[in-house]
Amino acid sequence: MLQARDIMTREVITVAPQASVLELARLLADSRISGVPVVNAEDRVIGVATQSDLIDRAKKFDLPHVITILDAHIFLETPAKFKKKLEKLLGSTVADIMTTKPITITGDLPVDEVATLMAAKKVHTLPVVEDGKLIGIIGKIDIVRSLAQES
Repeated sequence: MLQARDIMTREVITVAPQASVLELARLLADSRISGVPVVNAEDRVIGVATQSDLIDRAKKFDLPHVITILDAHIFLETPAKFKKKLEKLLGSTVADIMTTKPITITGDLPVDEVATLMAAKKVHTLPVVEDGKLIGIIGKIDIVRSLAQES
């Protein structure tokens, strides 16, 4: 059975957390990819920055919905969630807009489990790590290629 390390891309395009949002947008557009792992100086994955993160930043900002009853204001969204959306909107670095606590896999994970995880978590790419360090990345196209080779 094929494992993640057998189909992963080893030369991974990454971005640093201090990179600007503009640099991220150019990197994704120029590389024609939908997202990149965000790595620190030790090559440890600390987040993922995607086209969706950029689009979320660019979309119209909605103020939280409020119900007023007898001079009391009841917010239909938690203040913490509102604060997170506001920080993402105003963010200027990759660290401000990235998805933290990314889903990662190890190189020994069977490919069928990689595909199952991608489908269940609705992600397009998964960073592959060993001892916490980035060693590769798997995208949906890598899964498709492995299926084509098995036939």
